Amino acid sequence: MKANNFFSRIGRFTLDSITRLGTATRFLSQVLMRSGTSWRRFQLVIREIYSSGVLSLIIIVASGLFVGMVLGLQGYQTLQTYGSAQSLGVLVALSLVRELGPVVAALLFASRAGSAITAEVGLMKTTEQLQAMEMMAVDPIARIVAPRFWGGVISMPLLAAIFSMTGIYGGYLIGVRLLGVDDGTFWSQMQSAVSFREDILNGVIKSAVFGFAVTVIALFEGYDAVPTAEGISRATTRTVVTSSLTILALDFILTAFMFRGA
Repeated sequence: MKANNFFSRIGRFTLDSITRLGTATRFLSQVLMRSGTSWRRFQLVIREIYSSGVLSLIIIVASGLFVGMVLGLQGYQTLQTYGSAQSLGVLVALSLVRELGPVVAALLFASRAGSAITAEVGLMKTTEQLQAMEMMAVDPIARIVAPRFWGGVISMPLLAAIFSMTGIYGGYLIGVRLLGVDDGTFWSQMQSAVSFREDILNGVIKSAVFGFAVTVIALFEGYDAVPTAEGISRATTRTVVTSSLTILALDFILTAFMFRGA
């Protein structure tokens, strides 16, 4: 009897997950098809870029600086053991541009902007603002959801680039100013080792994919939330957890494709 209940719960969970995935896919297709308003009235997207991107700058810059400083300290100790301390700039730059920049920035973006998007859209649903817009012949997906979607997609690569730049500067402060690595060597080796196509462009692609995934998850969870305070709370939690797991899974998949020939 217990075994039957166990397999029954697994089956129910699987069916619910497939149904929810299908609903999310249909939701995404509707957002993409109704995005014309966002581009005709681009000020709507600019406002969402400010909300999702500009208001996330403080945490991105602060986190990037400290991550770069930690990389500088840890990397210097490791490289010095093998007599390669002058390669600190290469280690810091490649670590940030390839992996830490896009991934950590996306996790911070999901925690700050993603949860805010879910709570905002969920609150609109709870207070029946979305239904009121439909009664006034205003499409809520075109007017509310699509601008937030494109605002998040555009903001994420920019935030990841800022994270990487501030991280490299943090590594410079520790490596050159504090530990005495040669200034010219730090920058020249970084310039010769970091490739635009293999490193920078791949990092941009990763951050764009992460921004797409996080924004879709945040919007869908808010739009599909149960219209109660508890429902919004659960939807916000699901956004952060699901987005974090999705970012890590996508990072593995993208890394496997991008660097399989390296």
